Amino acid sequence: AVSAAALATLSAAPPAASAQEGDRLTVTVRDAGEGLDGTYEVTCRPGRGSHPDPEGACAAVERNTRWGQDTFAPPQRDAICTMQYGGPATAHVTGTWAGRPVDATYDRRNGCAIDRWDALVPLLPAVGSATPS
Repeated sequence: AVSAAALATLSAAPPAASAQEGDRLTVTVRDAGEGLDGTYEVTCRPGRGSHPDPEGACAAVERNTRWGQDTFAPPQRDAICTMQYGGPATAHVTGTWAGRPVDATYDRRNGCAIDRWDALVPLLPAVGSATPS
């Protein structure tokens, strides 16, 4: 038989939470173009929030998540990047992903930065290059 004290302990215990329950991001985009700028919230599993495509945003981050690596890390300082300009767009991503705090900035000032941005589309909006054709 289960004692009354044991039942009280069981009923008071919070439900088990998955490690991913804390996957919440805030994305602030500036200078990306009309309809793309703004601040959006996204929570994953399931994807929801004020982001225009929360499920796609979560999938983009999942696609770039590697065990033991910072998904939001900037390019290495010694990386060789093409000298191209992808426009004035900037983004700031904060929150929690995979149990770790996130505070990352993005821009499109060179090829490495553009690749880093594009890898997270649609978490970050798809923006065209500012270079004329």
